[in-house]
Amino acid sequence: MAAAATRARSALAEELSTIGVLVRRDLTRFAREKSRVVGALIQPLIFWLIIGSGMSGTFVLPGAHGVDYREYFYPGVVVMVVLFSAIFTTMSVIEDRHSGFLQAVLVAPGSRVSVVLGKCLGAASVALSQSALFILLAPLAGFELSDIHWPLLLAALALGCFSLCALGFGVAWWLDSTAGYHVVMSVLLLPLWILSGAMFPAPGSGWIAIIERFNPMSYAVSAVRRALYDGGLPEGTGIAASSGLLELGVLLGFSGLVTLWSVRMCYRRR
Repeated sequence: MAAAATRARSALAEELSTIGVLVRRDLTRFAREKSRVVGALIQPLIFWLIIGSGMSGTFVLPGAHGVDYREYFYPGVVVMVVLFSAIFTTMSVIEDRHSGFLQAVLVAPGSRVSVVLGKCLGAASVALSQSALFILLAPLAGFELSDIHWPLLLAALALGCFSLCALGFGVAWWLDSTAGYHVVMSVLLLPLWILSGAMFPAPGSGWIAIIERFNPMSYAVSAVRRALYDGGLPEGTGIAASSGLLELGVLLGFSGLVTLWSVRMCYRRR
């Protein structure tokens, strides 16, 4: 039994070492490439300023008075930062495979599960760091930093970052071209973001309402918006009859599903 326990500790140490190496590599690359920080923040900021200013004069939120469009749009832009960061960071899976780095990692003692977790945790840490920087602009949208429900916000952003990075890992492992990866992720994620309540509230019925109900990104946007309003939501701004726990539960379940799918993709021969 002592020998079995020693082998188990050794195997766990190998898994944690693989995860740690991959996380540190993504964070080091992020720290050295300042252009990624600027690109991930400037583009959503431009979206928010231009679209928010253009729509603020005509936007009227049913049932909620005094909510400016820039204020309504801001939580969706925070999720956009997470989305763009997840796309750009997990694209490195294709680059690492072409350079031979991933092949070297795969022949190391750690399992492929640790490879998936290491890449996803590293990419999610980068995405969370970039979204945290954008949160500092919340006062410009009318939100006081002292009034934010920080535990809910951090939990929602962490789960949103990890789930989108796990999804990006699976797609990147499946594809061999960075151009093809951009096309697939853009066609898949941008419509889901638009139909998540980020840009406009969903109608009470119809196909848009159905998509929003079953769209995981809707729960991410709603959770971020709820956190910015200190746990509450103006009427008509989030998923109907939802709560913070429900939103986090959906994000947790989605994270688990896409992680299992990414692990399965990683075990496929290339």
